[in-house]
Amino acid sequence: MGPEEADLLQTRELIETLKPFGAFEKDMELRHREKVVKMLESLYKEWLTETCEMMNLPETVTANVGGKIFPFGSYQMGVHSKGADIDALCVGPGFLDRKDFFTSSFDKLKAQEEVQEIGAIEDAFVPVIKLSFNGIEIIWLEKKIDLVFARIAQRSIPDTLDLLDDKILKNLSKRCVRTLVDYRVTEEILSIHNFRLALRAVKLWAKREELPISTLLKWRVEDRYFNLPVWDRRINPAYPQQNTVFNVYPPTLAVTMEEIQWGM
Repeated sequence: MGPEEADLLQTRELIETLKPFGAFEKDMELRHREKVVKMLESLYKEWLTETCEMMNLPETVTANVGGKIFPFGSYQMGVHSKGADIDALCVGPGFLDRKDFFTSSFDKLKAQEEVQEIGAIEDAFVPVIKLSFNGIEIIWLEKKIDLVFARIAQRSIPDTLDLLDDKILKNLSKRCVRTLVDYRVTEEILSIHNFRLALRAVKLWAKREELPISTLLKWRVEDRYFNLPVWDRRINPAYPQQNTVFNVYPPTLAVTMEEIQWGM
């Protein structure tokens, strides 16, 4: 059964309510995000080629190494607010050393005129390079970027790479698997339109209450594929499911509970 007219009306009212709070970006800002991601992917592909050359790999490997950057999170789902960060996953071939991403790749990014601030957090649960990419033509469109990196067991990374194929997780390190999960979850829920609108509302509420929002899950099941820790696939969208409760601190939990009780 689909939504009734009253439900559709409330949905339209919710959209109009969110607009004044900057919950939606304008078309120009969206196009700028796309341009930034394309520029970063071009730099990433250059770095992969340069790295292959430094490793003295066969020309056929170097010429076909490819490289791909996959946006994920709120931007990829289309639920980001005005000025929100861009989360992006850099996928590389298995013969790379993860350390190279946080050294020579970091140095290449740092040398770019558009990169204003940059830092690497290698000891994080999911290691990340954080940078500020200026507005290119329009300085006030500066974007904050979080880049994460994962290696997969392939010699080349084509543009057609399907990261939703469970087989791609086979024999990967747990760190690489954790890095891939956010993108896989994003892609699985992209088709749920009402979820995305509800998430916009929740994100706005959280921002106004100065809260980080995470999904709280409390059940554990046995892994059925590659001996990876997972959460119940019957309820969560992408394998391997992971609990993000570690992001929730006591003050956040207290305010969340108060707001739920107030809402009821």
